[in-house]
Amino acid sequence: MQWKIDDLPLFLAVVEQKGISHAAEYLGLSKSHISKAISRLELALGIRLLERNSRNVRVTQEGKAFYEQGLNIMEQVKEADALVSGLTTHPRGKLVVAMPIAFTREFVAPRIGQFRQQYPAIELEIIVTSLPVDIIRDNIDIALIVGTPQNSELIIRKLSDSHLVCIASPEYAADNDLPNHEETLQRHVQFCETRYANSRFPIRIKGQKRLVDLKTNTIKVNDPITVREAVMGGNGVAIIPVQYCKKQLENGTLVNVCNDIEYYMNRSVLSLVYPSRRLVPSKTRVFLDFLIEISQDI
Repeated sequence: MQWKIDDLPLFLAVVEQKGISHAAEYLGLSKSHISKAISRLELALGIRLLERNSRNVRVTQEGKAFYEQGLNIMEQVKEADALVSGLTTHPRGKLVVAMPIAFTREFVAPRIGQFRQQYPAIELEIIVTSLPVDIIRDNIDIALIVGTPQNSELIIRKLSDSHLVCIASPEYAADNDLPNHEETLQRHVQFCETRYANSRFPIRIKGQKRLVDLKTNTIKVNDPITVREAVMGGNGVAIIPVQYCKKQLENGTLVNVCNDIEYYMNRSVLSLVYPSRRLVPSKTRVFLDFLIEISQDI
C-alpha cells in the first residue's frame, strides 16, 4: 500500500500546529478528516507517526524523521509547480548556507547585499564555520568546503582550484636569506593555517618530493586571513591559498618567496556540496550561481 501525497500536508500541519485540533482549525477541515489522513499514512508507512490520546499529541522519533523528509518533498512539489507555471524567476523561502570564515569575509560579505537586493524573498542564513558540517543532519542547503569529500548521497561540485603560495612581507624578505629549499619553510614559518599544520607536509622542489614539518614550533590558526595579517606584520613566511593574498601581492604589501617550491593542489580546492535532489530548488540554484560568479573573480 502506497501513501498518498495529499495526506502529507495534513501531517505537516499537525506537527507545526502542535495538535490535530489546531491543525483542523488552521486548515479549515474537520478533526476526523485529519485523523483519518494520519491513520492512512501510518498504515501505508508501517510506522507510528504520532502518539495521541484525547488530550495530547506527541510526535514519535519516526514521525520527526518523516516530517523532515516531508518538508523536502513539499518543497520539491512547490518547485515543480513553479517550474510549470513559470514562476521560478522569484525564488523564495529559507536557505541555510555553511561557508569557511575566510571565504565569507573576503569574498561573500562585500557582495551579499547585491544578492539580497536581487532576491529579497529568500530568507538567507549563513553559518560561518571552520568545522566540518553534516548538511543532512543540520538541515543545511549548501556547504562550501575546502577539499573534495566522497559522499554518494551528496552532489559535489568544484568551485575553484586555487593554488598555494609562500608569502612574506617585503621587509622580512629583504632582511632574511630565503632560498628555494625546504629549510626555508622549516625555519621561517611561524604562523600556519591549521589544515596545513602537518609534521610531514608534502612539497615538490624541481620535481622531487620533500616533506616539511609545519606542525612543530608554529602557531596554528584556522583562518588564512589571520595568517596573512600576521605575515604582513613581519612574522616570518607562510603558505596560504593565493586568493587570500592576491591583492597584497599586487600592491606590494606582500611578496612571493620560494617560487620554485610546488604544493599539492588538492589542499586548496573549494567545493560546493548540497543534497542530491532530482529537482534543485530555485533558491538553491540562484545562490549556487552567486557563488560561482564570485569564484570567477578569485
